[in-house]
Amino acid sequence: MATLLRKIGLIRLHNRDTEDPKHPHHHRGGGGQQSASLRLGKGAKSGGHKPPPPPPPQPPQPGGAGDASPGPGKGRRAAEPAPQPAAGAAGAAGSGGPRERAAGARAGPGPAAAAAAAASGGSLVPAARQQHCTQVRSRRLMKELQDIARLSDRFISVELVDESLFDWNVKLHQVDKDSVLWQDMKETNTEFILLNLTFPDNFPFSPPFMRVLSPRLENGYVLDGGAICMELLTPRGWSSAYTVEAVMRQFAASLVKGQGRICRKAGKSKKSFSRKEAEATFKSLVKTHEKYGWVTPPVSDG
Repeated sequence: MATLLRKIGLIRLHNRDTEDPKHPHHHRGGGGQQSASLRLGKGAKSGGHKPPPPPPPQPPQPGGAGDASPGPGKGRRAAEPAPQPAAGAAGAAGSGGPRERAAGARAGPGPAAAAAAAASGGSLVPAARQQHCTQVRSRRLMKELQDIARLSDRFISVELVDESLFDWNVKLHQVDKDSVLWQDMKETNTEFILLNLTFPDNFPFSPPFMRVLSPRLENGYVLDGGAICMELLTPRGWSSAYTVEAVMRQFAASLVKGQGRICRKAGKSKKSFSRKEAEATFKSLVKTHEKYGWVTPPVSDG
């Protein structure tokens, strides 16, 4: 009897052990097969069926599509997609076919490049402009000389200073014969009034600087140093249409109108005019007239 009880206890212990979920490998019969099939159907990771190991990685080929590291001359991995240009950049740089791109290349550099080129070679522009101004001035003065040489009344004559086309000594041979200035010229045996004209670089678009050299004059709008007070000799009153002959005729008229006389005062008559003094005086009178204007004499004064 005792032996039978021991066998029954062993059987119960055996069944309890086999039903323990912690020991799935001891299951018997259909229940174990069903659990195994469920585990296999779900792809159990803890069972005895393990997936086959993956094949060993192949060594990367240089320059191939699967190369993850940049090879020589590469700035980006081959696996990464190339960046797409923005819509505005694509329209400006890559729009059109080869003909359009070639036309854009022939069009030259953009504004920034043009500005840099102008900054590096900017000295060429003033040089070319200065050469053009010199040519215009030379042609105009050559024509002026020819016209003066053809004057029939010998009103004025011209001598070049140091053979320079841009520095003239002009002799005024005639003034109004009814004026006191003409009488002074006869009495002092003065054959002409000598003036100096220097022409700036942008002549005829700017006036020449004109001053009296000899004899020493008083009044007649002749100021210190031989400077001449005439509006047409200023940038404000000048016109490129004025010729040297027209300027000299206007000066002769202003001498008579201003009661110009040859200076006969002792000690002062022999004192020559100075260019430096004339330039300073002319600059001063221009500033004065720009501030207060030019006064037109009454018609009764002639």
